[in-house]
Amino acid sequence: MKISKLYIENFKCFNGAFTIDFTDDVNILVGNNETGKSTILEAIHLALTGVLNGHYLRDELSQYLFNNDVISKYFLDIRAGNNPDLPHILIEVFFKENNFPKFEGDGNSDRSKATGVSFKIEFDKDTYKLAYEELLKKKFETIPIEYYKICWKSFARDGITSRNIPLKSVLIDSSSHRYYNGSDIYISRIIKNNLNEEQRADISQAFRKLKETFMGDDSIKAINEQVENNAKISTSKKVEISVDLSTRDAWETTLITYLDNVPFHQIGKGEQCIVKTNLSLSHKKSEEANLILLEEPENHLTHSKLNEFIKAITSNRNQKQIIISTHSSFVANKLGLENLILLNANKVSGKREKFYFKKLEDTTYKYFEKLSGYDTLRLILCKKAILVEGDSDELVVQKAYMDNHERKLPIENNIDVISVRSLAFKRFLDIAKELNQPTAVVTDNDGNYKEKVTNKYKDYEKVKCIEIFADENKNLNTLEPQFVNANKDNLEILCKAIGIDCTIYNSGDKIIDFMEANKTKWALSLFETSEKVKYPKYIQKLIDWCDEE
Repeated sequence: MKISKLYIENFKCFNGAFTIDFTDDVNILVGNNETGKSTILEAIHLALTGVLNGHYLRDELSQYLFNNDVISKYFLDIRAGNNPDLPHILIEVFFKENNFPKFEGDGNSDRSKATGVSFKIEFDKDTYKLAYEELLKKKFETIPIEYYKICWKSFARDGITSRNIPLKSVLIDSSSHRYYNGSDIYISRIIKNNLNEEQRADISQAFRKLKETFMGDDSIKAINEQVENNAKISTSKKVEISVDLSTRDAWETTLITYLDNVPFHQIGKGEQCIVKTNLSLSHKKSEEANLILLEEPENHLTHSKLNEFIKAITSNRNQKQIIISTHSSFVANKLGLENLILLNANKVSGKREKFYFKKLEDTTYKYFEKLSGYDTLRLILCKKAILVEGDSDELVVQKAYMDNHERKLPIENNIDVISVRSLAFKRFLDIAKELNQPTAVVTDNDGNYKEKVTNKYKDYEKVKCIEIFADENKNLNTLEPQFVNANKDNLEILCKAIGIDCTIYNSGDKIIDFMEANKTKWALSLFETSEKVKYPKYIQKLIDWCDEE
């Protein structure tokens, strides 16, 4: 069984409604920090299990689950004298299969016939309407979460529990430890799900026998006798220490998994991630554990271990659906760029947006399919991107930025300078346009500004997030003559900056000839110099663009 779509409303970073579709096999979520990758995984798992951060949410409701902007708007309306509805959270998971009548209906945000589950955190007006009306008479600054309830239903509008749901998920987060009574909650649940009912009964019975052995030990008898004698002072009831058997599955949170005689929670996080994932992938009851959610699996894994991990996913998937969040180009490349879903926070509204990589224009998609995903992810994961034609251009732009920002590199302010071939500029701009990602192109005019700049990038002239920077003077066709022209009033300083003897290179033409024959050498010298040089006007405009909000 697979999920086809997720609908989120007002949950954490998602302001208002957000919908994302999934393929049947591997889905890779890529985006900058705070774009919602982890929240998407949490939302799916929460709607299918009722569990968030390893605990059942029913007992741990918090106002911090709600989107901050939604809460702020609610209180603004209150202060304005309006009577707004209390904020709610809605998560809907749509199943691809429609052969589960108990989960089929129109009880979803689409109001269309579909199969799935709805998880809603909402104000319990039947119970707390009067209490809330009294609260409105007072000044309050936090959501009255004590008046909320969880409404967990199928699309058929029937109440459900995690046991009823035919689709089971496993959420694996290698970035943190989550224990309960010393045992990793993920590994214990994975192992539990691998057992059939008879095996679960057997392990429960074996665990209960521990009580008999434990209580029959002479030292425990002596300790309990002392405990009971001391307790008689305050109670007539029998007091003793024993093994916790208060629940049917007490063993799940008490027994510890070992790996080569080492407790599971004592091994490295990278190894934990691999073990958890392999156990999930090899789940015998594939009809139950058929959705695996992986949070940044590259954390704590060496390159070789990451390769091993990726191989396990691709070769041992057993038709399970996988949704992965990652910042790793290696993960994205190995699992296929066609599976990439790019997430972005709109710079104006703050709302989350998504773009499916496979929906790029065909020639652009094929280009990136053949290219390493490193530069692709760099474009996506920075605040602003600057595309340049080569190493010398990259060094000059970096240096110009440093000279205007107290020696800070652009990347220190989350601005990435990416060297790509000029023919690939438009490929990257196609992605920037779709994601509304602020991107600049620094290019030569090659002696014909209209043809090489204006006409070449006319498809992007009305795209607000894209800016093209080039010198309009056809006689200054490349960076070298442009740079010499900018420093024509003090060629001696320029010579010092690029590491040449001004008595030998005593004219602008000679300096240009040297620079064109030694592109990387002069740019590297400039990058390292303390001399103050001038930059072409279009590069200075680029630096000004970097500082714009």
